[in-house]
Amino acid sequence: MQETFSGVWGLFLSAFISSTIAPGGSEAVLAYMVSQGHYNVSYLVVLAAIGNTLGAITTWGLGLLAAKKFPVANLLPENKQKALNVVKKRGIWVLFFSWLPIIGDAFCFAGGWLKLPLVSSCLIILAGKLSRYAVIAWLFV
Repeated sequence: MQETFSGVWGLFLSAFISSTIAPGGSEAVLAYMVSQGHYNVSYLVVLAAIGNTLGAITTWGLGLLAAKKFPVANLLPENKQKALNVVKKRGIWVLFFSWLPIIGDAFCFAGGWLKLPLVSSCLIILAGKLSRYAVIAWLFV
């Protein structure tokens, strides 16, 4: 039981960390756990998606905090200014792609910076994360 508990919490923490500005490998952790066949796959997918979404919302919150203190041109590196422009142009639905490496974190940061609605942002981010983890799980079942 302890092994199961620590395994699923490891997946959750890996997913959370992977979706903040720190690098991580939650996809590999999920793939390994699914391939072992010891866990309910749906549970793992939902757990990873929730952890990853909470990490993305943390990045969104950092964007919100940064927007209150600093002008865009002085704070953001060029790649995040590009993400800001994409989110401005395409709107909140861009957050569905927050699972993309590198640019996904920038989308979340830009969403917070632009003060996009929190609940809508969470739901759209969660939908993208669930989709990505479901595909990964399907590949390794």
